[in-house]
Amino acid sequence: MKTLTAALSAAALLALAGCGGGGSSSADDGPVDLRMTIWSANAKHLALFDQIAAGYKKDHPEVGKITFEPIPFDSYTTTLTTQIGGGNVPDLAWIFESSAPDFVTSGALEPIDKDADLVPSTTANWEKDGKLYAYPFSTSPLGVFVNTDLVKAAGRPAPAEQIAAGTWTWDEAAKTAAAVQARGSKGGLVVGDFDYKGWDTLNAVWAGWGARPWSEDGKTCQFDQPAMADAMTFLHKLVFTDKGMPGPGVTKDFFAGDSGMILTQISRAALLEKAKFKWDLVPLPKGPAGDYSVVGQAGIGVFKRGKHADAAKQFLAYFTNAENSAKLAQFFPPPRKSQLNAATLGKANPLLKPAQLDSVVVQGIERGTIKPSHTGYAEIQQTVRASLDPLWKPDADVKAVLAGVCSKINPLLAK
Repeated sequence: MKTLTAALSAAALLALAGCGGGGSSSADDGPVDLRMTIWSANAKHLALFDQIAAGYKKDHPEVGKITFEPIPFDSYTTTLTTQIGGGNVPDLAWIFESSAPDFVTSGALEPIDKDADLVPSTTANWEKDGKLYAYPFSTSPLGVFVNTDLVKAAGRPAPAEQIAAGTWTWDEAAKTAAAVQARGSKGGLVVGDFDYKGWDTLNAVWAGWGARPWSEDGKTCQFDQPAMADAMTFLHKLVFTDKGMPGPGVTKDFFAGDSGMILTQISRAALLEKAKFKWDLVPLPKGPAGDYSVVGQAGIGVFKRGKHADAAKQFLAYFTNAENSAKLAQFFPPPRKSQLNAATLGKANPLLKPAQLDSVVVQGIERGTIKPSHTGYAEIQQTVRASLDPLWKPDADVKAVLAGVCSKINPLLAK
């Protein structure tokens, strides 16, 4: 199944690249309907997208419906490439940073105009031969949301106090998580979107040890290197020895007040609008390798073989212009230099304080590294996930499991 999924992804993208460009319908063909696949079904996200689309249609009578089609996060890329392989090609699509190399190098995407206002580091994933193939609509550093009520009740200093004292480290964060979870039914630390499946979300932890899943040139596995072994040993200990992180099969919803901390992106802040507990947002703890930041990113691309490629490019330009980028900043940190400041972000994020936005978002984007990506990522991702399954047991041999990961993916990295 893994090989089939990867082959489908590659075949679908190559098919898109090999059959020429698309184009918009003429006036005689009737209204142009556009479809964009996304992975959010959040009502507030969709309401904002629909609002922007309505504004566009006022000045573009040739455009009929603009549909935003949510696909579940966990199966997003697989479902998208299945649609493509079946000839149901969307006009536009959100694309994970992890899949950027596959989509950009395949030739499946239309080149788009590059705005001089874009921060150079935000476009690197989406460029080839000097051309931009997707707009980096969300460049979002990961931070730690904290239920300060639970932390206080556990007798631990709030992370903000630890930051002020210079003691906000992963070791101290682990002690805080364990203290919260030891009190009963609440969880300590939750890693957002992990659930013992999405292993790449752990990058926000292991980067604090200076670890990488593979070398910078993408050719050699580094799961078996000392830095990764130390980071994964820390996580294993947090789960099974310190009891500071909910174990496999246990779900704790931070936003419902069920855990002390969650490591995730600021787009989740909207879920705290009606929170019945006091909360904070702080940067990632300092790791053995020092201060660091990890940035999750998503791009919006236009498919060459979409039914209305030209019209889709025009809508994308409008959807991401400066005015709409400022609106989208409520959920998706903008890649624009002119908007990457606490004042602009604060207008779109009233739940977050300027100091939180500056320390987590602005500074995070300035110094952060983008989560890793690779060509053929679908197969690599599934292979790593299966190879890491033995790690999530109390008696796991961490180094042996990580060595096994490398034995499985080195042939894939070398392709």
